[in-house]
Amino acid sequence: MWWNYVIPIVTLIVGLVGGFFIGVYYLRRQLTNMQNDPEMLQKMAKQMGYNLNGKQMQQAQQMMKKNGGMPGGMPGGKAPKGNAYPPNKRRR
Repeated sequence: MWWNYVIPIVTLIVGLVGGFFIGVYYLRRQLTNMQNDPEMLQKMAKQMGYNLNGKQMQQAQQMMKKNGGMPGGMPGGKAPKGNAYPPNKRRR
């Protein structure tokens, strides 16, 4: 009797975990493609309400390459090693 409830719950959990990893893979692939295609980066910026000039476009591409394909502040970008803000130099 109880196994009638286990299968749907396990299926739901597996689906959520699988969907998460597929979404992460897709997002990383899109960001990598965007890094190499300035038109795609410009399109994304316009969707967000920004109009980038040539210098800003180069800065955005350099930032994405430096951070491993992820814009700064997004999960997956390179995090600083150790304590980013030691006790005597905390950000205020």
